[in-house]
Amino acid sequence: MLMKKSFLNTLFCLVIILLAIEGQAQSVKTDYNTKTDFKKYKTYAWMAPGDTVLNGRRPDKLYAGSIMLFANEELKKKGLTMVSIEPEVVFVFHTRVDERTVYSQSPTLSVGVGVAGPGYYVGGYAPVAGGEITEKQVEDGILAFDMYDTKTRELVWTGSVEKTFSASMDDVEVLIGEYIKKIFKKLPIKAK
Repeated sequence: MLMKKSFLNTLFCLVIILLAIEGQAQSVKTDYNTKTDFKKYKTYAWMAPGDTVLNGRRPDKLYAGSIMLFANEELKKKGLTMVSIEPEVVFVFHTRVDERTVYSQSPTLSVGVGVAGPGYYVGGYAPVAGGEITEKQVEDGILAFDMYDTKTRELVWTGSVEKTFSASMDDVEVLIGEYIKKIFKKLPIKAK
């Protein structure tokens, strides 16, 4: 009986761990054309429609330089070389940050009094502490990459992440680096 209980506890823990891992993996989404031979790609460049360091003055493009730096590191690990003339693929990234306010209320501490007798009960309580409402600014961020084949001009791969963070409390550059690694890990090109 003890061995069966131990097995069930171990199984329960494994299920919880797997659910936690699956929940984390769902924050990064990728999609690609299954007919594309990704082994043929060796060179890339960045395209600048509106989401590059050239638009770094826009508040939502504050981290464009870091995004490109981290992405270049991951693409290099995949064996791709950045070129300025005749790349085989081009990458474009898109960002969006929406600010919102989150409200929370602290637990309320109450004191109560009750009186009981045969056949009756009277009671009351009054809050004495807590119940304070606080607000906190958070940002909902989206970072997405698109990869286009320059010969066919078709979208062949896309990867994105959605993350809620606090710009005042989180190290945004560290978050960017972590999630870019997760996104490009799913690029169907074997690391060199």
